[in-house]
Amino acid sequence: MGNRLKAARSPYLLAHAEDPVDWYPFGEEAFRKAQAEDKPIFLSVGYASCHWCHVMHRESFQDEEVARLLNAHFVPVKVDREERPDVDAAYMRALVSLTGQGGWPMSLFLTPRASPSSGAPTSPRRTGWAFPASSGSLWPWPRPGRGSGRPSWKRRSG
Repeated sequence: MGNRLKAARSPYLLAHAEDPVDWYPFGEEAFRKAQAEDKPIFLSVGYASCHWCHVMHRESFQDEEVARLLNAHFVPVKVDREERPDVDAAYMRALVSLTGQGGWPMSLFLTPRASPSSGAPTSPRRTGWAFPASSGSLWPWPRPGRGSGRPSWKRRSG
């Protein structure tokens, strides 16, 4: 296993290098793929000393089912907020604007051109909210001529 984070310098990103999620570092390669495949971007921002970042890593990003969903329907992008404070600050402003709250780990759904659409400050799989589940499109924003495309967020029980 492994993904594009194997060459990272950040200890936080290296901790995700063996995840089943096919992570891309924040950059042009991820944006080109999203645009070429017309896929939304799943942006995950965290840092090494963040407790909930490690919980989400263990419960969501090491889970094969979550990885299959993210890899099939999104271009997953992982950011270390300590390595890229510019990216963290820009998308945190967007998250707070969209949801009225912020925090880490930060999860955002972006258009293929990296514009924020929706998000949440944290989404651990087993301890709270599940990832989007839908029998239709997983696009988290309206697409012309295709309906809303919004995923249904399901509250996990137990």
